Amino acid sequence: MSRLEHDRYCDEIAHQVRQLRAVVTSGAELSGTVPTCPDWTLEELVRHTGGALRWVELLVRTRAETEIEPSRVPGGAGPEAVGDPAALDAWLAQSGEAVVAALREAGPDAKVWAWSGINDAGFWARRMTHEVTVHRADATLAAGLPYDVAPEVAADAVDEWLEIVQFVQRALPDDPAGELRGTGRTLHLHATDADPELAAEWLIELAEDGVVWRRGHEKADVALRGPLTSLLLAFYRRLPLDSADLEVLGERELLEFWLERATFG
Repeated sequence: MSRLEHDRYCDEIAHQVRQLRAVVTSGAELSGTVPTCPDWTLEELVRHTGGALRWVELLVRTRAETEIEPSRVPGGAGPEAVGDPAALDAWLAQSGEAVVAALREAGPDAKVWAWSGINDAGFWARRMTHEVTVHRADATLAAGLPYDVAPEVAADAVDEWLEIVQFVQRALPDDPAGELRGTGRTLHLHATDADPELAAEWLIELAEDGVVWRRGHEKADVALRGPLTSLLLAFYRRLPLDSADLEVLGERELLEFWLERATFG
């Protein structure tokens, strides 16, 4: 499946930042722990996300040829005031506006350093879309608020995650993802509520040389079925497999093996 258009990613970053800002100003306890990222409070999660946006904005705006240390990003740490939702909201708004403007100005083909080896602004538009989409889920779940995401964005997030697994297997052989190899054992992800035209089903094979995958409805050693948003969150380890709207068929241990090793990001 092809990626979304560059402008669509830019639009989605802006949308996701607005949604995350709504959590910040919802009255949620900023000092509360985020269950899906238990090392962070809600405020720390938001600062991490806004800092990542500002880091990418600097990379793209300057057409960086090498990595820039996050500590060098102006305003990357967030507002001086701690526990102030208004200050955090304003900083996050500025962060989102700046990165979207930089990405739109650059266009998808502008050359920019990236850790993935895909050295263009298009990579960062896609990466930041899903960075904010998933961390908004963390924040929303922590605040006890409802969460949803556009189907095409959710499906693309699954695609990107699988591509990251493949990249990590190539570039970081000692990472736990390197253990996701085998003699052809397979996993199937099946979104039960998606439009058939979206083709929101995936067949993942743990091949000897690494993970290979494709979109499609095929038999597998284990299948994970459920609404697309829930499928996305479970695949990103944000939702337990025992959740009421998910169904695991076949070798649950294989799915757990996958989830335990695809833990980066």
